[in-house]
This record gives sequence, C-alpha cells and structure tokens, in this order.
Amino acid sequence: MTTTTLAVLVPLLPFLGAAAGLLVGRTSPGFVRPLAVLPPLASLVLAVTVAVRQGGGQAIDAHTELTPTGSVPIELSLHIDGFAALVAVLVGVVATCVQIYSTGYLRDDPRYPSYAALVSLFTSAMLLVVYSGDLMVLLVGWEIMGICSYFLVGHYWETPEARAASLKAFLVTKLGDVPFLIGLFALATDAGSFRITSVLGTVASGGLHHPTLVALLLLAGVAGKSALFPLHTWLPDAMAGPTPVSALIHAATMVAAGIYFVARLLPVFQASSAAMVVLAVMAGVTMAGSGLAALAQDDIKRVLAYSTIGQLGYMAGALAVGDRGAAVFHLLAHGAFKALLFLAAGVVIHASGTNSLAVMSRMKGLRNRVPDAYWTMTVALLALAAIPPFSGFFSKEAVLGAAEHVATGHTEHAPGAAGWIVLITGMVTAVLTAAYATRLWLLAFHGRGTEAPDHGRQPVTMTAVLWVLAVPSLAFGLTYGPLPDWFDGRDLTPVLTTSVLGTGLALVGVVITYGAWRHTTAMALRVPLGAVAAHPDADAGLVEAEAIASHEPAFGDVAYVPDPADPGRLLLGPLHRHAAVGFHLDAVYHALFVRPVQAGAQLVRFLDREVVDTYVRGAGALPRWLGAAVRRAQTGNVQTYVSALLAGTVVLVVAAVLVATGA
Repeated sequence: MTTTTLAVLVPLLPFLGAAAGLLVGRTSPGFVRPLAVLPPLASLVLAVTVAVRQGGGQAIDAHTELTPTGSVPIELSLHIDGFAALVAVLVGVVATCVQIYSTGYLRDDPRYPSYAALVSLFTSAMLLVVYSGDLMVLLVGWEIMGICSYFLVGHYWETPEARAASLKAFLVTKLGDVPFLIGLFALATDAGSFRITSVLGTVASGGLHHPTLVALLLLAGVAGKSALFPLHTWLPDAMAGPTPVSALIHAATMVAAGIYFVARLLPVFQASSAAMVVLAVMAGVTMAGSGLAALAQDDIKRVLAYSTIGQLGYMAGALAVGDRGAAVFHLLAHGAFKALLFLAAGVVIHASGTNSLAVMSRMKGLRNRVPDAYWTMTVALLALAAIPPFSGFFSKEAVLGAAEHVATGHTEHAPGAAGWIVLITGMVTAVLTAAYATRLWLLAFHGRGTEAPDHGRQPVTMTAVLWVLAVPSLAFGLTYGPLPDWFDGRDLTPVLTTSVLGTGLALVGVVITYGAWRHTTAMALRVPLGAVAAHPDADAGLVEAEAIASHEPAFGDVAYVPDPADPGRLLLGPLHRHAAVGFHLDAVYHALFVRPVQAGAQLVRFLDREVVDTYVRGAGALPRWLGAAVRRAQTGNVQTYVSALLAGTVVLVVAAVLVATGA
C-alpha cells in the first residue's frame, strides 16, 4: 500500500468510527467501546507508518481536483513534511489515550456513545488539518473542530455553566474565523490557488500584494482557535466539559491547530515585519497574563487551562521570531505532558470529589489514594516548569534560545523587537509557570486536615494511560538532536545563557512558592457551612470561597474556603483579586460587545413591536371599523330601510334642483 493511501486512511478511519458509533451506539451498546478505541488506534499505527516512510525527508505531495470552480480550483491534496508527520503521531497518541481513559471515566454516562463518536470526529478533523495541502480542505477540518468543541464542552448540558461555556467557545472562535476566512480568500486570489505549496511559492516570489493585512486577518482566526490574547477567554470556561475532552482540546486538537497553521504558512507572516511584531506582542501578553491568572485560580482544571494558554504563548513566541522548529518542538512536548496533566487531574478529581484546590489542601493523604496520578502528575508538572531533564526544559529552551538569537541580531528571520519581547516575557513566564505548578502540586497532594475520602482504586483504563504519557513527558526532550532533520534543519540544542537563566528563574519560582506555602499552612481556615459571607476576608476578593460554598459539596460537616494567605494570594498581593477573574477581560468584552448587541436587539424589538406592528395593526383596524359601521346599519327593519331610501331620494332631488337652478 502506498504512503499516500495510508495517509488518506489516517483521518478517514476515525471519521468512519464516529459515523458507525452514532449509528449503532444506542442500538448495540456492546460495540460502542471498540468503535471508540480501535479506529484512533489504527489511525495512530498508520500515522507512525507514514512518519517512518516520510523520514523527515522530501515532503509527500498528492492532489486531485474536487470540482471545477471556474476560477480558483479547490483540490483534495496532501502535503506531508516532517513536522506534519510528527504532529499527526501526537494527535493519534493523545486521541487514543483519551478514548481508552474515557471508557473508565465515563463508564456510567448514558451519553457516552455520542461522546465517543464526537471525540473520534474531533480527531479526524484535526488530522485533516494536519495532512491537508489545500486551504479550503483545511478550513473544513478547522470548522468541524469548532462544532465538535461546542458539543463536547456542553456535554453536561444540564448545568448552566456547560451551556454557557459551549456557546462562548463557539462564538469567540467564530469571531476570529470571519477575518480568517477573508484572509484565506485574499491569499488564494494572489496565488491563484488554494494549494499551500502554490501560496508559499507566491510569497517567495513577492506576489503577495498586501502581506500585512493578510497576515493580521489570519492572526485573528489563529488567536480564536489557539486561545491567544485577546481571544483566549473561552478556554478557561471550557473546563465545564468532561476532563478527557479538556485533555484532547489542550494537548492535540483545537488550540494546536492555530499554532500548526502559522507554522505551515510561516513565510506569509514573515513577509510582514509588522505582523511578526504583533504576533510577538500577542505571545508576550498571553504568556505573562496567563501565568498570573493561573497563580490565582482555585479550580485545578482552570489552573491547567491558563497553563495551556501560557504554553501556547511560548509556541506563538517561537513563531514570532521565525523559528517554526522550536514552536513545533514545544507543541509536541507540551502535547504529551499537558494530556498527562489533565488526565491525572481527572483521577484526582474522581478521588477527591472536587475540583477545588482549597478543598484538596484540607485533605490529608490524597497522594496515597491516587499514587499513579501523584507520580505521573509530578513528572508532568516538572516538565511544565521546564526543570531539566524533563521534556519541557528542552522545548522551552529552544524557544528562548531562538528569541535570544533574534534579539541579539544573530539572525534576521524576524525583527529584533520581536526577539526582545519574546525573550523578556518568556523569562518572566518561566518564574510564574514554576510558581503555579509548585502551588498546584503542594495544595493537591500535600494537604493537611481530615483524611481524604477513599473511593477505591481507579479503573486500570484511567491509570495505565498516565504511565504511557509519562514516558514522552520525561524523555521526549532528549530527541532535540535528530529532530531538526524533520523540521527546517535548525539546531534545537539548548543555549547556555538562556538555559542557565531560565532554569535559575524556574527554581526561584519553586523555592519562593514553597516558602510561601510553608508560611501559610499554619494559617489554614475552617469555616462552617453558611459562614463564608460572614468571614472577614469574604469582601477581600475570595471569589473562590463563594464558588465553593454555592457549588461544591461539603467535605464532612464544613465547607473549606481558600486561605486568605494562600501561596498564590501571598505572592500576588493586591493583584490576586484581578488575576482570579482573568483581569476582568470578560467584563470588558461584556461592556464593549455584549451590551451594545443587547441594546441593538432591544431597539430592533421596540421598532418591530411599536412601529412595524402599529402599522400592521392599523391596516387591520380600519376595515374592521368600517365593517362595524356597516353592520350597525343592517338592522333588519323594513320601515327603516324604506325611510332611508325616501330620505336619500329627497336628498338627490334637492341636489338636482339646486344644480339645475345654478345652471
């Protein structure tokens, strides 16, 4: 079987599995789990085979015209180079692990058949994006992921949080997709084709007429899909969906699609220095802002969500300095340890019965209840904090090293300003990342108080995949040597300066957070149920405390609220209150966009009801009034009719006489 045929089957198998799951899921429940696991597993095997055959060498290209359009042709085409082959393997690994994990995590969920089918469809759409050589076909996968995220985030549609989160994710990403689509049409118009190779050829020959405008239009869609500032606000709220869905979205699909798109079309963005600086600013604000927000979150999944936003900022930063090798290297490493973090968090949530770190910090011995999650999550958090020799160290240092080269003028792939922006914000984010990773680990696994509840051992399907993902989280970074052969040939070896500085800053973050935690453990609070509002610190920004009191189940006979001297609160100081709510960006959007739209809707409603309907009601009232007048004249009395006839005759005779006299 040819490599092209195998590549076609890679996205096709999960699609067929999704279709079969939707058709037979309810009538034949025994087939649901095999149909969920086997297609992505087979797709993974084929993706590995394609990667081995491609070998990081010449790109594999194949195409056929779908239908004559009369102008710009739309083709079903494949373009598989080294990094596309590796990203497809990442998608296959994470999707397979998520499906296996979900068989245990959602084993009692009545909507599991539709859930599993949507996860397979999600996987198929991402693989289509990865392998596609035509922008219109890529757009199909891009939009299918959007609708899949809507349904999966809203899986628990009974809860208002899930409904609101799914709608928000859909609308925010669509907000970016409108200019994104315009940018794609502009590219195709200049290139005369939607084929990516043709577009890149046009850029190389200087045929792109408005590179800055096109690049900015495309960046709007990328910001929405990959949760970059300022369109990142949907991602933390998307944690209302099942935890395995979060792992899939954050590690290998959806948010990875935007980064992958920029990496695939990087020359388009490099054609405009202004666009590269804008991308660097987006990356810098995304990194630093998300790091501060993560340090203030109480929900363990929201901490990881902001963590993903920060790591996407690193990837965007690598692209802003013109190094797609470093960006994709970090994308691959991050995919492994972020999937592990979410799946391990699912085990912790399953065991503790809560998402709240404040509640977990009052549970003694939770790490002994979930030893698999404890050890594997420790590995993943070390990788996230970029502590050597874990994978995140090598991939993050590749980003910082690339930024340092551009900032110091050793390369001209991007403006020097972009290099300085990415380098400085990347270093600041290194401290913040290590700080919130340490805080999460300490609060989740080193609590003090009542013994953690014992829900028995977790299903093997949930714990086994944790160890599978722990291997690349620990060792994948060591592949920095041969990886450049799969990308652009640029060296990914850590740079001494940024390695020492970045690791030193990360260790500073770890030590400071640990010291703050030791200082605050003696100040833990136990507040009886219903007493949160009366607590002296309730008005000082205890947003999490109110959420726990109103939504979280009681732990024993008390509700546990965050410490006023929580490590995050102590480290952030007055900034904590603002960081906890994402620096009020949602409130800003509500004022700038939601309220004007609502006001416009109310105006339209008023005009429709009070103006348009008034004319409609008037048009109906006039004949009704005339009819009522005529009806009153129909009395049925013959004498009345004769009298009226005589009166009319007299009037006519008088009128005729008057006319004749006047004549």
